[in-house]
Amino acid sequence: METISTMEIKDNTFARQFETMTPEGLIAIEYSFQEKKIFLTKINTPDTFENEALIDALLKNIMEIIIERKFKLMPIHPRVVKFIKKNPEYKELLPPGIRM
Repeated sequence: METISTMEIKDNTFARQFETMTPEGLIAIEYSFQEKKIFLTKINTPDTFENEALIDALLKNIMEIIIERKFKLMPIHPRVVKFIKKNPEYKELLPPGIRM
């Protein structure tokens, strides 16, 4: 499993997605913006990809990027919602009124 410190994440602003390369291929988490909120909308993985721990590591890295950029998080994709429920320290990123 890749650790947070060694994972290289590219913010592909043209494709509006965070990307990281794995031995199985590219993993991408699509996003959109609206008024200082980032909506994580879709997770794309290679067909044979099954490493849930790596997805968690990628999401943790993305949460740090969101904190650094001072955005609020709108977790649209069910996998992102599951991650936030499992990691309540990131609930502070949710806008007021959004509960999980």
